[in-house]
Amino acid sequence: MKPMERFDVLVVGARCAGAAAAMLMARHGMRVLAVDRGAYGSDTLSTHALMRGGVMLLARWGLLPHLIEAGTPPIRRTTFHYGAEAIPVDLRPGDGIDALYAPRRTLLDSTLVDAAWQAGAEIRHHQTLASLLRDATGRVSGAVVVDDAGREHVIAAGLVVGADGAGSTVARLAGATVTQAARHAATCLYAYVAGLTDTGTHWHYAPGVSAGRIPTNAGRHCIFVSVPRARFRTEMQGDRLAALRRALATVAPALAEDLTALEPDGEPHAFAGRKGYLRRPTGPGWALIGDAGYFKDPITAHGITDALRDAALLADAAAEGSDAALARFAEQRDDLSLPLFRVTDEIAGYGWTLDQAKELHRALNQAMKREVAALAMEAVS
Repeated sequence: MKPMERFDVLVVGARCAGAAAAMLMARHGMRVLAVDRGAYGSDTLSTHALMRGGVMLLARWGLLPHLIEAGTPPIRRTTFHYGAEAIPVDLRPGDGIDALYAPRRTLLDSTLVDAAWQAGAEIRHHQTLASLLRDATGRVSGAVVVDDAGREHVIAAGLVVGADGAGSTVARLAGATVTQAARHAATCLYAYVAGLTDTGTHWHYAPGVSAGRIPTNAGRHCIFVSVPRARFRTEMQGDRLAALRRALATVAPALAEDLTALEPDGEPHAFAGRKGYLRRPTGPGWALIGDAGYFKDPITAHGITDALRDAALLADAAAEGSDAALARFAEQRDDLSLPLFRVTDEIAGYGWTLDQAKELHRALNQAMKREVAALAMEAVS
């Protein structure tokens, strides 16, 4: 075991939430170490549309130009399809942005890691959390991490941040309780396809199924379908590409027709569903962000925006350096998350008619507008 190292903050997980938090905390002048069990620039099971709040933060942090230079296409129109009805919505410029973006996770995560390193944070990949350290009062005071050679590293830290995903080891070891639980869990198949004309983002809805196309890097579109778990078990097993095409034909027949002439980049990815939750996000010496603290169904494509938002809010609280500031972060997170969480759970339940889906999307839009207004007012990080 190596001698103990000391940092102001240890961030466990260095993807979009953890790397963003490490970057912002380092910019605040804190000594930060972020560790991640994966490799630098590796992919992860995730679609990657960014909502206005997420793009606004990336622009504020000075990272959006790099994503654009790397070939991430601007998205200035989103079209909602309810059965045969199509409703195009053009993006209103404002909040420092004139387009939305959907960078691949390999690009977004590595951009945030690079920015964290440039800000002065130390980043170590291929390291896994083994245990938390506690002081005599029970407060978390650091952690033991293990590298890929099996060596243990003892890290003392004033704050340990769990950004280690839905199965968060930090959350488990810290004893973070679930404060809100979703009722529904939808499933998803998605693939990357070259050769489609970029006409913006499209979201398609029909009873019991939804789908979409999202323009992303390298001339690709992310094509996805989402269905309830029961339908996934009975109709989406075996040949994933055939299942993707069958489901698309029921909700977006023109897109399904386009896809017949195109071959995706490899086997489609499958997400078998997970019920959403909010975990208690803070405790003595620890905090949770990203999916470690809050997960909702991917059907509303808001998870990365959540992660960036909470990284910014937590970084500001950590810079203040008090338990009261962390408590305010927890209140802010819940206040902004609960409306999004509840409407997403309703959409993921697939119990709606098309008219009801429109109403749910209006409610979702209001929740996102409120989030953007709060981020602008806070002027976080």
